[in-house]
Amino acid sequence: MSEFDFFRRIEEFSNILNNAKVTNNQNVNLDFYLAIENIKAMFTDVKENKNHIYIVGNGGSSSIASHFSIDLLNKCDLASHTLFDASALTCLSNDFGYENVFSKHLQKCMCSKDILFAISSSGNSQNIINAVNHAKSVGAKVVTLSGFSSDNILRGLGDMNFWLDSLDYGMVEIGHSFILHNIADNSMLNR
Repeated sequence: MSEFDFFRRIEEFSNILNNAKVTNNQNVNLDFYLAIENIKAMFTDVKENKNHIYIVGNGGSSSIASHFSIDLLNKCDLASHTLFDASALTCLSNDFGYENVFSKHLQKCMCSKDILFAISSSGNSQNIINAVNHAKSVGAKVVTLSGFSSDNILRGLGDMNFWLDSLDYGMVEIGHSFILHNIADNSMLNR
């Protein structure tokens, strides 16, 4: 990659972030700052009620989920969990299909005042969509992060939906990580 390509990619990433959209479950655009403030209020409720935050994603998004979970535990003093234990993943996917690997796990542990963060670059991963549908069925709050097509399935399912207008996996994944870092950094409840 030439120096020119590197700086072009930085500019591309900046444009993707500047054009990021946040919508609610009625597809109404939300102010980015207010969306993060709403999440911070959700975190305060989770902490006060001793509830939990669950974060799911596949592939690179699972790494982002894991990093965000640790930030929530460490910076925000929140009970945060990913569902990536190898034995649980292989057992549940073997018995119920990979499309149900997260929803089956959540059926055993998610409560109505919990929060689910669902991360999918394409927004069309069936196991992520099924996890969101389960969370909604028990009355949990849902925050989604997706990219690619503006009409991806996941983007319409959350209470808050962060969407990045890019077809580049790397850009979307880095953008999701950037957004989640900012959510954690602006939600430090243990200061």
